[in-house]
Amino acid sequence: MSQPPHPSPPGDDFRAGPGPEQDEQVRDPAHSFFQDDRDDRDHRDGDGYDDSGTDPREERRAGRERRGRKGKQRSRMACLIVAGVFVVGGGGVAYFGYDFWQSHFGSAPDFEGEGSGDVQVEIPSGASLLKMGLLLKQAGVVKSADAFTEAASDKQLQAGAYSLRKQMSAASAVQLMLDPKSRNGLTVREGLRNGAVYDLIDKKLHLKSGTTKDVAAAQAKNLGLPSWANSNPKIKDPLEGFLYPSTYSVSGKAKPEDVLKEMVARADREYAKYDLEENARKLDLKSPLDLITVASLTQAEGITHDDFRKMAAVVYNRLAPSNTITNQKLEFDSTYNYLKNQSKIDIGTREIRNYDDPYNTYFYKGLPPGPIGNPGADALKASIDPDNSAKWLFFISIDGKKTDFTTNLKDHEKLVQEFNKRKR
Repeated sequence: MSQPPHPSPPGDDFRAGPGPEQDEQVRDPAHSFFQDDRDDRDHRDGDGYDDSGTDPREERRAGRERRGRKGKQRSRMACLIVAGVFVVGGGGVAYFGYDFWQSHFGSAPDFEGEGSGDVQVEIPSGASLLKMGLLLKQAGVVKSADAFTEAASDKQLQAGAYSLRKQMSAASAVQLMLDPKSRNGLTVREGLRNGAVYDLIDKKLHLKSGTTKDVAAAQAKNLGLPSWANSNPKIKDPLEGFLYPSTYSVSGKAKPEDVLKEMVARADREYAKYDLEENARKLDLKSPLDLITVASLTQAEGITHDDFRKMAAVVYNRLAPSNTITNQKLEFDSTYNYLKNQSKIDIGTREIRNYDDPYNTYFYKGLPPGPIGNPGADALKASIDPDNSAKWLFFISIDGKKTDFTTNLKDHEKLVQEFNKRKR
């Protein structure tokens, strides 16, 4: 029996805490008394911009005022003395002293209100709060990176593409960035088939239905798949099992192939955490792809994560030569549903046992040619470490909430009778 998967993937948050750049304030060298501003006139070769489009001189200026505590105290005392002299000297000079004080020690420049219009901002992975602030300032979202870093202090902000507004107060910008609605996120659930992922990408990028599927078919060899990914010529979709479940940031300017590459790259990184080749050998599988296939079956048939280790054991026990009950046939409804692109629970016996297709595990012995969905980490871990506490061979979900596993046909048939009574 098969059930559609229900788990939800976790997000890719990272904690963007303040680093050594946390105060961007760019101060003008208003007077030769302030020697700290000298290096602003140095190192001005080239166009001054780095690959991200931000001016590194701003970041250098941001770091100049982060000196030792004693140095700051001396500077502030000198400013008080100078400001006092300016006040005595007359109104014009007093204004100059006030202007200097504001530029060096006043509150960071900030817009008021929630802004207007719409602007897309891409925050790269690993960006510090100052880097975020500089990108937002460059895009016209906030008035200064200082105001942003102050407002974002101790907040958890993620990398990704954001839909924001022009001329927002720093506090409003941070609040909007913390709202999931502002992120151009695309979530791939555990167990989701590629066909559904392609549809999600089309909708996210406002493309004609079927566009991403066509791109995937045409560009499969150029998307970064491992060498063992397409080891069976009967595979329906070589990307199946490699669009890793997660939440991805997708800007409106992205292309389908860019999104697919990112998903495949994520799968490569996650699968690299496990010695797939060695574990496949230990489990008497032919290749790492077979292990991903087992994980996809485990994900598809398991109702909860607690089912996964026993479900993986069912797969291996049915593949074993000693299995004389199903004779190495898995007989999983999920594989038939995959080849039919459906999610039915009740499938006619005559229909399913007589349909000739390599993915029909009621018709052919062994594993299907490739994965039937995109498994998550728990399903993969369970497939590497199945529950061998008993020789689990059968399973059924009577109430749709939990799975009952048995080791023999007699016990299984009792559960089937109970299931049929409940249906009536």
